[in-house]
Amino acid sequence: MKKHPREITTPYYLCEEALLENNLKLLNYVQEQSGAKIILALKGFAMWSTFELVSQYLQGCTASGLYEARLAREEFCKFNPDAEVHTYSPAFKEDEIAEIASISDHIVFNSPNQFNRFICKVKEINPKIEVSLRVNPEVSSSPVDIYNPCGLYSRLGTTAANIDEESLKEVDGLNFHALCGQNVDALEAVLESFEEKFAQYFPNLKYINFGGGHHITKKGYDVEKLIWIIKEFKKKYNNIDIYLEPGEAVGWETGYLASTVLDVFKNGMNVAILDTSAEAHMPDTLAMPYRAEVRGAGQAGEKKYTYRLGGNTCLAGDIMGDYSFDAPLKVRDRIIFEDQIHYTFVKNTTFNGIKLPSLVIKRRDGTIELIKEFGYEDYRDRLS
Repeated sequence: MKKHPREITTPYYLCEEALLENNLKLLNYVQEQSGAKIILALKGFAMWSTFELVSQYLQGCTASGLYEARLAREEFCKFNPDAEVHTYSPAFKEDEIAEIASISDHIVFNSPNQFNRFICKVKEINPKIEVSLRVNPEVSSSPVDIYNPCGLYSRLGTTAANIDEESLKEVDGLNFHALCGQNVDALEAVLESFEEKFAQYFPNLKYINFGGGHHITKKGYDVEKLIWIIKEFKKKYNNIDIYLEPGEAVGWETGYLASTVLDVFKNGMNVAILDTSAEAHMPDTLAMPYRAEVRGAGQAGEKKYTYRLGGNTCLAGDIMGDYSFDAPLKVRDRIIFEDQIHYTFVKNTTFNGIKLPSLVIKRRDGTIELIKEFGYEDYRDRLS
C-alpha cells in the first residue's frame, strides 16, 4: 500500500531499500575480494519483504532454530533456490530436529552431546546435510557480559577441553561466534586463540564459520584488513571455505523508528511521553545499553529545550534518554529514532498490550509502502 510517511500511524519502523542495498554492496565486495561467503543472520535482521533484494547479494541465511530456518527456506530461498540455510541452536528439541534437518543445508551442534544424540537421525533424513560444531575460543572483547558468548561458564560452544575427537571425524566444519558489533582487531584476537586451540582439526574440515558481530558496514571499519585476514587464513589452511554471518551489519543505519509525542509535562525537568517504548520496541537500547540518536536533537543541554523521552508503558525505566531540541516539543510532534532496523522488530514485544510498530519500506524509487500493520489480534493471539 503506497503511502506518505505522514499518512502512516505511528509507531512504525521504516527501512530504506537504497541504504540497505549500500550495505549489501559492501558485503558483496568483501565476498568478491576475500572469497568468503556471507550469510544473513536472521536473529539481527529478518524483514523478509526485503529478501528479494538481499538474496541478490548474500549466499543464504543462518537460523537460530526451526522458525527462522523455515523463514529462510520459504521466504529467502524462493528468490534464490541455491541459497544455503544454516541452522544452529544451543540445544535442538527431539520433536523439531527432523523438520530442521529436512529444510537445512547445514546444521550446527553446540556440544558433542547434541551431536551424538542427533547425528544419525539428521543424516538419515538429509544425507546431503553438512554438519558442524560450534566451539568456544574462550576469548572475546564483547562490550557487555550479556552479549559475551565466551564469558565464564558460557553455555555457547564447546571448549577445547570438552572436544570429542571421535565425533569430529564426522564434522564438516567448525563455527565460532565471539564478536559483538566490533572492528576487525577484535577478530584478530579471537582468531589467534581459535587457531591455538583448534587448528589441529582443520585439515579434515571443509569450512570454518567466523560467526557474526563483524561491524563491516559501520563507518571506520577496516574492510581491507578483514579481506586480508580472510585471504591469509584461507591460504594458510589449504583454501578452506570461510563463512561470515552478520545481522546487525546488514541492517545497520538503514532506517528508523517513527513515533509521536502524546503528552508533555514537567516533573523537575521536561518530560515527553511517546507512543513507542524502549522496553517493547527497541529493547537493545536498554540491554546493551546505548543511546539511540534522535533526528534533529542534541545531548541534554546542548540545545535550548531539554526533555526526557519516555515510553508509553508502566515500566519506570522505559526511558529513551534525555535529548535537547531547538523548539519546545508539542503533542502530535514526530520523533524519529535513527538506526532502528536491526535487533528491534526481531525482539519487540506486546508488553502492556502496547501496539507493535508497523513495518514500512521506502523503495529505491522513493515509494513508501506500508508492508504490515499490527492490531489487537496480534496481541490477543499470542496469549490464551
